[in-house]
Amino acid sequence: MNDKLRGELAELMGAVLQLRDREEAYAFFEDLCTVAELHAMAQRWAVARLLHGGYGYQAVAERTGASSATISRVKRSLLYGADGYRRILERPEGDQG
Repeated sequence: MNDKLRGELAELMGAVLQLRDREEAYAFFEDLCTVAELHAMAQRWAVARLLHGGYGYQAVAERTGASSATISRVKRSLLYGADGYRRILERPEGDQG
């Protein structure tokens, strides 16, 4: 991530890190994002989970309703991105650190 974008996101990331539980996260993101933005993020996360789990494009599309462009974008991030998806996907459930 470039320094300018990182700087623009610094306060937002700090706020996200202050969220104490799922209910706070729901409320925060409901205020922060539109329904469409939340749906898009949830869909990308579902796509990432399925791709990481070995599902192919067709199965992912059928299960999530995601477009081939979205699936391709997520796959590219899994392969060549900043490892943000992978770090969480490979973390034991409930491990916050």
